Amino acid sequence: MTADISMFDLFLQASLLVKLVMLILLGMSIASWAMIIKRSKVLSLAEKSAEKFEDKFWSGNDLSVLYQEVKKRKETLEGTEEIFYAGFTEFARLHKLHASSPDYVMEGTGRSMRVAVSREVDELETHLPFLATVGSISPYIGLFGTVWGIMHAFIALGEVKQATLAMVAPGIAEALVATAMGLFAAIPAVMAYNRFSSKVSKLEHNYATFSEEFHSILHRQAMAGKE
Repeated sequence: MTADISMFDLFLQASLLVKLVMLILLGMSIASWAMIIKRSKVLSLAEKSAEKFEDKFWSGNDLSVLYQEVKKRKETLEGTEEIFYAGFTEFARLHKLHASSPDYVMEGTGRSMRVAVSREVDELETHLPFLATVGSISPYIGLFGTVWGIMHAFIALGEVKQATLAMVAPGIAEALVATAMGLFAAIPAVMAYNRFSSKVSKLEHNYATFSEEFHSILHRQAMAGKE
């Protein structure tokens, strides 16, 4: 409790600019933690969803049956399900119109799946740039507050005839709090950004691999239809 009161007292005693710096850093920290929690849930769900759908995809069931099942939930699809739906829909449309041109059919199908992969990855990367920004600029914002606070403390010190450590210590302490808050905001943001970027890269690789494998299956069907 004493430490909490002391920190609050330091905030109240700080100059207006240092207070503003502290409030900015506090806001950035709260926002980044909210995004960390949300992204963690989204990415974990995406991993589980991809694994579940791929198990169903490779179970040997008829792809047309699987497509009809997925189509019923087309408004809420994501990840590999969305890639599968986009690819199969485009394949069925083009194959109906150009059954004698499998290369044309597969070119359009592949393009549709690449677009779907790109959109899914963009969705997974939501808020990651903000975390990167918080991680990179928070220490500098905190350092700015520290420098300003120390300058303010020494200016005040120059206005008295006899200077003591007790007189300058509170000003320096409030200045250093800004640096501490900057690091408190930056460290979790950097760690989360690195972890989430790794997960997104892994999911992107999984999506691309699934897309290529599905493309090969559809290509065989297109060639069989030509024959």
